[in-house]
Amino acid sequence: MKNLPKVELHLHLEGAAPPAFIRGLAKEKNIDISEIFDENGGYKYRDFNHFLSVYEAACTTLTGPEEFYRLTKAVLEESTEQGVIYGETFLSPDFCGGGDLTAWREYMAAIKEAADASATAGGTILRGIVTPIRHFGPEAAKPAAMCAAETVGDFITGFGIAGAEDAGEPRDFAYVFDMAREAGLELTAHAGEWRGPDHIRDTLRDLKVSRLGHGVRAAEDPALVEELAESGVMLEVCPGSNVFLGVYEKLTDHPINMFVEKGVKVSVSTDDPPFFHTTMTREYEDLASTFGWDEERFQNVNIDSMQAAFCDAATREAMIKKLKET
Repeated sequence: MKNLPKVELHLHLEGAAPPAFIRGLAKEKNIDISEIFDENGGYKYRDFNHFLSVYEAACTTLTGPEEFYRLTKAVLEESTEQGVIYGETFLSPDFCGGGDLTAWREYMAAIKEAADASATAGGTILRGIVTPIRHFGPEAAKPAAMCAAETVGDFITGFGIAGAEDAGEPRDFAYVFDMAREAGLELTAHAGEWRGPDHIRDTLRDLKVSRLGHGVRAAEDPALVEELAESGVMLEVCPGSNVFLGVYEKLTDHPINMFVEKGVKVSVSTDDPPFFHTTMTREYEDLASTFGWDEERFQNVNIDSMQAAFCDAATREAMIKKLKET
């Protein structure tokens, strides 16, 4: 499974930081965040809200463009090792310059340098999705949207929103999504992980996204499942994350297989892999052993993912060609 070409559309850059990498930065900077690690050196947290706090504590070590260059390099080396040929990652101006456009440009130059090096070396090709943090509020999302609109191009191709799903309503963020859409960015939004089908419907109506981050709670509404299948809206599904955080007790309870059988487009991703003790290879192995997915099923899912990817036509065609060669 490790050598099978993979497409990953839902990955948080900071959330993909290896614990050893963050510990090393903390030591370099004399920052004491020892409480966020367990006795084995991994991240530890009690629940989703505590996870967000631990995530933000880890990010305190990422204080400049150089750290983000090193982070991106480390994450892309792992993605390449896992067989990911194309990936998209969420990038937050809140963590990259605090919403200041000049600082944001410097961070993006550093991240793009690492991404370009990966592509040149034949590794994972990466694109960026700008994401304000939902629980920071609608006003804080406006500088993030401005950063996205001002840096849209061959690397920054998408706009989304992440963070605590219970903070506000989708309509509260309609303004910033309109800004991003007018700038030519493709749109996604985290929805349907911690809130149910009504929240998914509100997100689709008010934010007009073409993809949903997670979206798994749509399974509770058969009519919504049918609508998703008909519309072609893709769900960026992260099965291991959903099980680890308790959205579902075990993988056999997860609706991903039902979605595929009902014609809903899905992608497979890791979300925040070291936090959830997973990798893309492990996700594939677990789906194969639990639901009997074979290489043809994975190939079809990956081709669907590339069709929904936020990239230029030439990159899409090249990646689909590579997928079909396996």
